[in-house]
Amino acid sequence: MLLLCAADRSGDIHHCTYSEKTFWPEMASVNPSLLLLALLVCGLHCIHSGQVLVNPGEYSHWQNMRVIVEELVERNHSVTVLVNTASPTVNLTRQERFRFHLFNVPLQKENMTALWDDFVDLWKYQMNGTGWQVLSKTSDLMASFNSYISVICKALVGNKTLVEDLRRSRYEVILTDPFTPCGDLMADALDVPFIITMRITFGFIYERMCGQMPTLPSFVPCTPILATDQMNFRERLVNFGSYFMHSAMFLLHTSKYLSSVYSEIKGKPTSVCEMVGKADLWFIRSHWVWEYPRPFPPNFIFIGGHHCKPAKPLPLDLEEFVQSSGDDGIVVFTFGSMFKNLTEERRNMFVSALGQIPQKVVWGFGGERPRTLPANIRIYNWIPQKDLLGHPKTKAFISHGGSNGLYEAIYHGVPLLGVPLFADQPDNIFILEKKGAAIMLDFYNMNSDDLVKGLRAVINDPS
Repeated sequence: MLLLCAADRSGDIHHCTYSEKTFWPEMASVNPSLLLLALLVCGLHCIHSGQVLVNPGEYSHWQNMRVIVEELVERNHSVTVLVNTASPTVNLTRQERFRFHLFNVPLQKENMTALWDDFVDLWKYQMNGTGWQVLSKTSDLMASFNSYISVICKALVGNKTLVEDLRRSRYEVILTDPFTPCGDLMADALDVPFIITMRITFGFIYERMCGQMPTLPSFVPCTPILATDQMNFRERLVNFGSYFMHSAMFLLHTSKYLSSVYSEIKGKPTSVCEMVGKADLWFIRSHWVWEYPRPFPPNFIFIGGHHCKPAKPLPLDLEEFVQSSGDDGIVVFTFGSMFKNLTEERRNMFVSALGQIPQKVVWGFGGERPRTLPANIRIYNWIPQKDLLGHPKTKAFISHGGSNGLYEAIYHGVPLLGVPLFADQPDNIFILEKKGAAIMLDFYNMNSDDLVKGLRAVINDPS
């Protein structure tokens, strides 16, 4: 019996299989065990696998990160995902090829869900509230996030038993999302390198101030400023002011809150950027097909679209509904995993508009359902978004502008009607609109006529 291994030009072994055939007569007399041992020893220098510890994000951040995790497992790495007991996202009951390491936090899932709901609601106040309401809501939210960061960090890195247990496992690298705090502190405690995976921070704060990314206000728009890289003088002044404001707020916030948490855990004065800046690699979930040209350090690696794959067959009932659309095709509609609280007025507006188009509509929505639905609309708590966008009958995608869904739409060549809700979503849709791949509507001010007009444009206008 022979162990046959396939390798590429660099010598990396991809897979091995056994064969009962012998290729030379004299090999038949060789002890199979000795031959197997010799082959394994000779191939040791070619096999690369390691122990990876993952500090995951929540919601779409985790869905994006798990693609990396699954690919690591596919390449024979041993992966452990750290999960706190209050995580609203990670499903511990699902059968996985990687391991979970659960650690206790003095919080409940309801606390975490409420925190992120408040984060989403902040944008509602910004659009419709008074200046005092926005300031008050922002202050309350920052206080909640500071408490969340302190609790998670102390439960993670401050837990000496947990740290010692992880140290005994001899992890070689940590993959972390900065929106889940203290992956950098854990890497320091375990004395291992770490990799950051992220989309963006407002004002490029972490990237600029911690990652040493050069950012020129003259032609690099400051998210969430809606501008291109071709700014006039006034726009450049506004852009510079936005960078200055974000920098000042970051320095004030970290010096007053975050650095004290880091210093307490480290036992000596420690700044956030002192720890975050040690990241060996920054995996940026973006791509030049989307971004404007700008300088980046060599350890910033663009991975946008890494989760995109060819479409798989749809479930039978969903495929039947899609096929019933005929030549008109379907529209895919979802606002992602975080936004479920549509008011009755907004629900009725969407139903009124979508009922006017000839296409069938597959609507992914986990909130309260509209009381009545036209025959062309079907609502699911969860939809196979990737597979629907890759279906030949899909004509348009109504999206909130999350980066995961936008890259899937780009990958499958589906035009977008963007209705951004919060965070980087307005900037995401704005960029795609400027590149001719989307039309953007204002969620808080649009009506059913605007939605119908926008849909007809993205479906029927070749531009």
